Amino acid sequence: MKKYSIENKYIKLITLDYGATVHQLITKDKNGDDVNVVMGFENLEDYRNNSGYIGASVGRFAGRIRKEGYHINNNHYDVYTENNVHLHGGKEGFSFKKWTLESIENGEEPSIKFSYLSPDKEEGYPGNLKVLVTYKLVENQFIIIYEATTDQDTIVNLTNHNYYNLNGNGTILNHELQINAEHILSKDADAIPTGDFTSVENSHFDFRTTREIGSTFEFKGIDDTYVLKENNPLAILHSKQTGIEMEVASNQPGVVIYTPEKMNEDILLNKPLETYPSICFETEKFSDAPNHPHFPSTHLKKGDVYKNETTFTFRIK
Repeated sequence: MKKYSIENKYIKLITLDYGATVHQLITKDKNGDDVNVVMGFENLEDYRNNSGYIGASVGRFAGRIRKEGYHINNNHYDVYTENNVHLHGGKEGFSFKKWTLESIENGEEPSIKFSYLSPDKEEGYPGNLKVLVTYKLVENQFIIIYEATTDQDTIVNLTNHNYYNLNGNGTILNHELQINAEHILSKDADAIPTGDFTSVENSHFDFRTTREIGSTFEFKGIDDTYVLKENNPLAILHSKQTGIEMEVASNQPGVVIYTPEKMNEDILLNKPLETYPSICFETEKFSDAPNHPHFPSTHLKKGDVYKNETTFTFRIK
């Protein structure tokens, strides 16, 4: 497991080749002090048992697929399941693979590029899938670009699983959040989409106008897919404590917002932690999309190129 880092005058990024993982993302607060705004393990070996996918690249299919599997071109494919669902690519997925460093560039727009070749039938998915992830710093922007090509028709849904806290520790309940979405995906008892959409109005999911995450409604945590009305930006997160604001933009139709109630500060770099210590912005297409024809397609045809590009812009407000 190797570390690779790049930086400019705004941001420093530390990555790992294991899981093409973001280990630390450091920017300046309103006083000019460094703040690591993502969760990361103190001991790198803990990434091998990373049940929360902290900082990892997730694939071949981020999110959930129902236990019955899916069809491509009238061919049925079974999936590995735990607790009645296929989650984040299967038993291991891309988060627990060693990726290859393709390039590291310094200069005004530094970047790191990793690749992974997922062989045909890995986790049951058809096709040899070549995946690239590029992490790039452009002034005050942190950009993540996933690309993939296949030699057989397959399904692909990739995302990054950073856990953000713009204070660097504590809680995100005092962060201000806006999300440009009027609906979330309805889901069943196994968190599989039903195919319907639920309005966020009059619920703790409603961030159409900026408010503190812990305010207004009794906050019960979020682990849901927002159906984006606008994806540039799709969300804005702000900490009054540090003054750091993070604007999220993407070419994806949805974002899974996940706010774990607790995380183990004993094994994390970020200390101390409180209830609801972080928030994820998993930009992606929808869970179980192969089984819902009206969802944005996750079908990648032979010869086509999959691309997921997400930009995180940091500023002081």
